[in-house]
Amino acid sequence: MGKVCAIFGGSRGIGKAVAELLARKGCHLAIIARNLEVAQNTACGLGAGHLALSCDISREQEVHRAFEEIQRNLGPINYLVNAAGINRDGLLLRTKTEDMVSQIHTNLLGTMLTCKAAVKSMIHHQGGAIVNIGSVVGLKGNSGQSIYSASKAGIVGFSRSLAKEVARKQIRVNVVAPGFIHTEMTAHLEEDKLKKAIPLGRFGDPHEVAQAVLFLLESPYVTGSTLIVDGGLQLLI
Repeated sequence: MGKVCAIFGGSRGIGKAVAELLARKGCHLAIIARNLEVAQNTACGLGAGHLALSCDISREQEVHRAFEEIQRNLGPINYLVNAAGINRDGLLLRTKTEDMVSQIHTNLLGTMLTCKAAVKSMIHHQGGAIVNIGSVVGLKGNSGQSIYSASKAGIVGFSRSLAKEVARKQIRVNVVAPGFIHTEMTAHLEEDKLKKAIPLGRFGDPHEVAQAVLFLLESPYVTGSTLIVDGGLQLLI
């Protein structure tokens, strides 16, 4: 029987790449995004036996409903991947309070809420694995991304602490921190300038990040860790 995995933010970018990799491994997937149509298109492209759901992860009731639907349609959750996130670049003094709140609610609070719901199910069914998608910006910082950096740094601290809380229940919690990866979020960046700071000399591909996620999902003795996938990035410009 294939494992059940919920992928929040699974309709595009890194989340979609993770979904495609896990589908090839025989997992039954719940593709969750705010836009139901996009989630449905992704789920259909993976073949039969997958579920598409709409959810605003910053709203606890919507998160609860999503997990109820997953349980009802696919069964108990084995894996959770949190790839949903938003970014509102700008210097702190120019950032509106509502943009601060939206980033923290989606990136950090949303991760907390989905993990809380998943852990309840995983404890009942004796084990599971969670991978939260952070960012190298949350580790190294970057001018013009102070709020985004704070939300992603929070994910690292949260995940390390949660890993200690649930380890005795055979639940593992880890973080993947990507660098510059080809996604919609990085499409506006000046790639030729930025890749000079990357020893491998290029932006990464979402599927390369997905390989790191798969490693952490399947590694039985790795928890509370942050795996950096940034091509050896030396600094942020």
